[in-house]
Amino acid sequence: MGFHGGGWWAYISHDEKQERPAITRELLWRVWEFAQPYRLKIIFLLLTILFITGLSLVSPLLVRSLIDDAIPNEDYRLLTLLAVGMVAIPIVNGGIGVFQRSLNSQIGEGVIYDLRRALYEHMQRMSLRFFTQSRTGELMSRLNNDVIGAQRAISDTIVTIISNIVSLVGTLAILLTLEWRLTLLGLAILPLFVLPARRVGRILRDLRRKSLEISAEMNATMNETLNVSGALLVKLFGRQEREMTRFADDAAEVRDIGVRSAVIGRWFFMMLSIIGAVGTAVVYWVGGYLVLEDAFTIGTIVAFGSYLSQLYGPLMALTNAPVEFAQSMVSFERVFEALDIPVEIDEKPTAKRLEQVNGRIQFQNVFFSYSSEDHAGGLQEVARFSWRGGGAAHLKRGKAKENGEAIENGKAAASEQRWALQNVNFSIEPGELVALVGPSGAGKTTITYLIPRLYDPTDGRITVDNQDLRDVTLKTLADNIGMVTQESYLFYDTIRANLLYARPDATDEQMIAAAKAANIHDFIAQLPDGYDTVVGERGYRLSGGERQRIAIARVVLKDPRILVLDEATSHLDSLSEALIQEALGKVMQGRSSLVIAHRLSTILAADKILVMEKGQLVEQGKHDDLLARGGLYTNLYETQFKQAETLK
Repeated sequence: MGFHGGGWWAYISHDEKQERPAITRELLWRVWEFAQPYRLKIIFLLLTILFITGLSLVSPLLVRSLIDDAIPNEDYRLLTLLAVGMVAIPIVNGGIGVFQRSLNSQIGEGVIYDLRRALYEHMQRMSLRFFTQSRTGELMSRLNNDVIGAQRAISDTIVTIISNIVSLVGTLAILLTLEWRLTLLGLAILPLFVLPARRVGRILRDLRRKSLEISAEMNATMNETLNVSGALLVKLFGRQEREMTRFADDAAEVRDIGVRSAVIGRWFFMMLSIIGAVGTAVVYWVGGYLVLEDAFTIGTIVAFGSYLSQLYGPLMALTNAPVEFAQSMVSFERVFEALDIPVEIDEKPTAKRLEQVNGRIQFQNVFFSYSSEDHAGGLQEVARFSWRGGGAAHLKRGKAKENGEAIENGKAAASEQRWALQNVNFSIEPGELVALVGPSGAGKTTITYLIPRLYDPTDGRITVDNQDLRDVTLKTLADNIGMVTQESYLFYDTIRANLLYARPDATDEQMIAAAKAANIHDFIAQLPDGYDTVVGERGYRLSGGERQRIAIARVVLKDPRILVLDEATSHLDSLSEALIQEALGKVMQGRSSLVIAHRLSTILAADKILVMEKGQLVEQGKHDDLLARGGLYTNLYETQFKQAETLK
């Protein structure tokens, strides 16, 4: 890596082409909001900085007194006192420094705790749409790398800046008292410190942001390919080399950015050191001349030289302070980007609790699109717009600008909207079993997602017991709706912990009863550790049918008033399916149940069948009535349900 053809400025100039958002007053205020709970500790921290800096400024004066007074006057008592003082100052400073470090750590670790908690809580409130459009590894990067970077800004960068400011002001005041002409001469080189700092600060700040972005990409790659599902896919398709190359490319880019930042920083500090050395030499030369002219004492010039080093040190650090501060603020920017993403599924302040739910569900003129322009996308999309200076708060406006051709003159291109559901109307009465059928992509799963309010309708409304889902609390809604999804997810924990996730206060008897209802108790009892068996990552130590039955037992243990089953028996053999169907028949009694049905037995038992096609409800009724119409349901019955039943 060479620096010919223009030196270090040429080396770094290509990184200066892109402008980034400036550090704003709003950003600093938000940082202060996180620091406010620790303001008392911050005050004590500032006092320790003042005390340590004040004591450090005394040492050169002791040296001057030693040279000019104690030694020439052969004052043994003063000599002893000065020697004791020279030892006492570092001891006192060291003790106070330990206390300062303790305060600093408490503030920094406290801020990182608050940031992590705020970010995690915000992520927990995000809708399912956000997680389908965000990479898990990138979310992990925000919670770890960015939050730690923000903590460094509080506990290291800001404290260092304050310490250097106090030291600079104190040193400057003493220097002016000692010899104002030499002080002005020493400050004459100040512009040479300041001018390079602005350029380098912007470059290093951009490199820092780019490094965090690439690190997030690297984390996402690791998360996608090192979990069970990802690792299985990679092995089945023999793509290990491709994934290793992709990871190596990201890691190499992080490495190169780190090297570039280090080299740029080293060149910068080398220039500052040379400038400082020139300033010191000039001051010593002029000061030495004044000593020879008897206008200065030797002790004064020695003390002046010591203070000059204390002046240039903080001055160099403060010259680079905008660089370090800007880099540390990048982490706060990225954390705030995530915190500013609007919550799509939010709870109204006036939301009511669902009490004594009967289970009447109504869909009224419901439209829904997964690509709605009314909601923010994933984390990557928010970050992409923030690079243009907007952030999450301006995402919607940015998207509108980007799609200006399609929404010309303010007219939305409604015909281009891809609807997952269009004008869906139906009702489920308390205690009814409703079967949902239709070809793939008809909108069946979307309907099941809307009932527990994983998404909100783009238009129309959904009610439970005549109350709009958006008017009830999310907690009581979740408490009264039980759902078994297509993919049964289990935590890397014991079977017991996975079952009790639905109802933490359940007794062993209730847990076992739920497992028996799902026909999984006998299997669990045969395991060496029984209910304390660890199921592995995503439950992959179990078969698909076993995971599904545990998921069903979990919902049975929850004992909800409304059941939503999305292909709940799709992974079961015929015997297990029969036992599960019998168990579910008992569980669904007295409860409103919506089942995506692929089994004829479920369809025949249903009180009502909803037939979906291309996001529209095209038919509804009972089995015999729908067969008599000769429509889509008849076709599905002849090609799918009847044939599947015959093959059993």
